[in-house]
Amino acid sequence: MFSCSLRSNEVHLTEGQAAPNFTLQDQEGNEHTLSSYRGKKVVIYFYPKDDTPGCTKEACGIRDTYDGFLDQDIVVFGISYDSAETHQSFIKKYNLPFNLLSDSDKSVSRLYGTEGTFFPMRKTFLIDEKGTVKKIYSKVSVVDHGREILSDFSISK
Repeated sequence: MFSCSLRSNEVHLTEGQAAPNFTLQDQEGNEHTLSSYRGKKVVIYFYPKDDTPGCTKEACGIRDTYDGFLDQDIVVFGISYDSAETHQSFIKKYNLPFNLLSDSDKSVSRLYGTEGTFFPMRKTFLIDEKGTVKKIYSKVSVVDHGREILSDFSISK
């Protein structure tokens, strides 16, 4: 499924591998299990913290292109260490139309190689209908990320 470095616990997930399955709760306490979205395209974007300048630009960029995600039947999940309450406030303040998941124990961030001491690293994974990682963004332009994801998912049919 995914390989680990022999020198550390850092995960080296690569394109073409099966996306590690997980279950996390969203801002309303509803559980989302990645494998239950088989048959759909899924975007998982890890971000450091709700309501901070870069994270707000990234979330609003995805929000502003969200009709394109709906047109392509793409599910979007933002993941950070923040609580459900913080996620609710962030969603309400910026009218975000997608779910934010809480990875408070950092378990999913470890699976995807985004774990940081205080915040997850900003990284995005595109997962195809079969549950395979199609693309990994290690460097993210927070302003144009929504358009970039839509373009790349359109190309990788």
